[in-house]
Amino acid sequence: MPGDNLLDQPEILLPTEPEVLAALSRTARAEIAVVAAAHPTSSLAWAELADIAHADGRTIESYAFARVGYHRGLDALRKAGWRGHGRIPWSHEPNQGVLRALYALRRAAGEIGETDEVTRLTTFLNDSDATAIGRIESEHTTTQVITIRGEE
Repeated sequence: MPGDNLLDQPEILLPTEPEVLAALSRTARAEIAVVAAAHPTSSLAWAELADIAHADGRTIESYAFARVGYHRGLDALRKAGWRGHGRIPWSHEPNQGVLRALYALRRAAGEIGETDEVTRLTTFLNDSDATAIGRIESEHTTTQVITIRGEE
């Protein structure tokens, strides 16, 4: 609406997904697809799959998993009141699945040369939380996809 101050928009805080976190923590890396199948609306589960595929050198699969996580994330954000703008803070743990899916899609898009998407997703991530890209790169590596999951 004209006159609305977009800077006054509330932060988006997604609900927790305790059942997804529990399933990921007890599931071996090779079986994460089972978690995504059981929780298909979870961006976190799809981001996990995208990171695993990326770590294994399967860029196209990583892109596809991240694309699903991105769309599921948009659904969750809209349900939480997001209207296409506003902060989505990394510090709120339930938001991390969406931000990781965005990052994974950005990473895979870059690897296949989809530069317009990389630019768009970089803007989206930075507008959501300027620390998100750095936090994801420092906390989620190719050898440790997610800190809550147990080892194989």
